[in-house]
Amino acid sequence: MQIQPVRGMNDVLPGEIVAWQHLERVARSLFESYGYEELRVPVLEHTELFKRSIGEFTDIVEKEMYTFQDLGGESLTLRPEATAGVVRAAISNGMLRGQRHKLWCAGPMFRHERPQKGRYRQFYQLDVEALGFAGPDVDAELIALSARLWRELKLRGVRLMVNSLGTAAERARYRERLVAYLMRHQDALDEDSRRRLDGNPLRILDSKNPQLRELIAAAPLLAEDLGAESQAHFDALRAALDAIGVGYEVNPRLVRGLDYYSRTVFEWVTDALGAQDAVCSGGRYDGLIAQLGGESTPAVGFALGMERVVALMLQAGEVPAAPAPAIYIVASGEPAERAAFALAERLRDALPGRGVWLNLGGGNFKAQFRRADRSGATVALVLGEQELERGVVAVKPLRSEAGQSECPLAQLPAVIATLL
Repeated sequence: MQIQPVRGMNDVLPGEIVAWQHLERVARSLFESYGYEELRVPVLEHTELFKRSIGEFTDIVEKEMYTFQDLGGESLTLRPEATAGVVRAAISNGMLRGQRHKLWCAGPMFRHERPQKGRYRQFYQLDVEALGFAGPDVDAELIALSARLWRELKLRGVRLMVNSLGTAAERARYRERLVAYLMRHQDALDEDSRRRLDGNPLRILDSKNPQLRELIAAAPLLAEDLGAESQAHFDALRAALDAIGVGYEVNPRLVRGLDYYSRTVFEWVTDALGAQDAVCSGGRYDGLIAQLGGESTPAVGFALGMERVVALMLQAGEVPAAPAPAIYIVASGEPAERAAFALAERLRDALPGRGVWLNLGGGNFKAQFRRADRSGATVALVLGEQELERGVVAVKPLRSEAGQSECPLAQLPAVIATLL
């Protein structure tokens, strides 16, 4: 019996990896150009980290985390998201203390969800965080950065939604009004919403149940509880986005699924991926660092789902072709095969960055040339017993009508460099 992959955990095969690598290259270059530095944090963290940061009454903590006891009896969890780990790393390594950091990381996250297109149990995220910045300018910069990423990837049809959740005190006032409203309509709530009513009522606003649409539309608005500072912060963010021409929609029902958000929240969505419409989500979390034991530090960030972005790239046909080798070496006969092996290494030394593929596994000239052609190589080098005796190699261009020629082995690197 064959061993199958774990449900919801997928292989990324060579035919797809080019799109992933292109996304990673573009994102890395863009993050660096905005001054964000890479860090890497563990896949495993203490379970308490996520309970204290994400919130005990969220779906993630209640139902979706991969949690277990290790051999020492500690409760550990495979990270379901990256922000908590980045914040923990900043605290653990003394990176705060009045300092400011612009950081990014990438890697797998884990949630025990029902697998469907765009939603997996192991999924990959690019995560960008700015620690120590209080003003709306950095919120606007992160949104501008993500908008530029879509442009550089040539993706269209990705729309931006923004909202403000205010401060913790403002949300508490709003929560009282929202709960009073929902209690009056408790009979109309579904099971999930009733469960959230005590622990996390704002999440009811994010329900995807179509039967709750009218009820949610008539609910009180959080914007009505925003204080002057929160409103000014949100107005400044909107003005900055207007100034750089980034279009957006104010969505008063955008609340995000994690407890630690405050003030700015935003989400890039698309209609191209079915039910999983969120591509990139983020916001401000000014209270989280103090909540986890660090100094009170403002912070903001976002995470994008790499599987979803790759799916959009593939749909749009905006994936570069896999890099082809420059040279494919064809050899026949044991002496020639040994010489070809040494020749391939010489060419790799002389032509760094150029792909040099050596035919492996034997085969007659016809079969080897078929492999050379399929490789996409620019030039085939042919080495047989006769060429070896005369100290030459046959040079055959594969992507032009130029005829085959011979070149002395000693001069080959220089001649090939001119051909390429």
